[in-house]
Amino acid sequence: MERRKCTPAQALAAIPVWVLLIVLALLVLVPVSWILLGTFKPEREIIAYPPTFWPETFTLENFLIVGKRIKIWRYMLNSFIYAFGTTAFAAFVNSLAGYVYARYDFRGKNVCFVLTLATMMIPFQVIMVPLFLIVHKMGMYNTYWGLIVPRIAVAVSIFMMRAAFTGLPKELEDAARIDGVSEFGIFGRIMLPQVKPAMICLIILSFNGSWNDLLWPMLVASNTNMRTLANGLALFVGEYTSQYGAAFAGTLISLVPMLLMYLFGQKYFVQGMASSGLK
Repeated sequence: MERRKCTPAQALAAIPVWVLLIVLALLVLVPVSWILLGTFKPEREIIAYPPTFWPETFTLENFLIVGKRIKIWRYMLNSFIYAFGTTAFAAFVNSLAGYVYARYDFRGKNVCFVLTLATMMIPFQVIMVPLFLIVHKMGMYNTYWGLIVPRIAVAVSIFMMRAAFTGLPKELEDAARIDGVSEFGIFGRIMLPQVKPAMICLIILSFNGSWNDLLWPMLVASNTNMRTLANGLALFVGEYTSQYGAAFAGTLISLVPMLLMYLFGQKYFVQGMASSGLK
């Protein structure tokens, strides 16, 4: 395919756009770079004035400090269990709900869908007390199930998957039914692979929301051994406010899983956002 050449006028008109994009990129990258480099600085360099961007002395002491002050590896394990468990159940439940809303006709479907979307307008702070009481009455307080179950069904994810399934041709499922494929087989083997970008987008959003969740784990996990990484770092920063290097180290540890997940899934993430109407 021949590459299209832009005219001088088009190149000139694109300059303000590029300048704006570069400024926005710097606004995001500079704080992250400051945290990354500050992680390997001794405390005296972090609080020195005037501040220095590049560390004069590289050190790993900050990681040792945060590891001694809090049970960071235990908190990471809790966060992984919480995030992976929530994401696995959310991927199945929300995609199945979106598929039903998109491909089946039943009485009251539109009313149910509108009510589902209406929950997006209710702040979590309004429902967290009833959720906590339900979790406590069911004996799931200070358990992984208490963390995971209330965070599975999400209206935004259902809406996203419904939009993705709506764009598929009806001939796919009709041909599968003629071949004798079960309804769950049609969903899992025929339709779900067709919305792979939206599914990966759902997984990334669900994992990110669970991994960075602070309020809900703090509410239902009072036991020290049940704290997530976000909770542990929040308590660490509150207790050891002056130890900036250790706080940077803990922040970097919490950033790495999400950064890796997004780097490997960014192509599908962008496609999923575009195909689901969440642009």
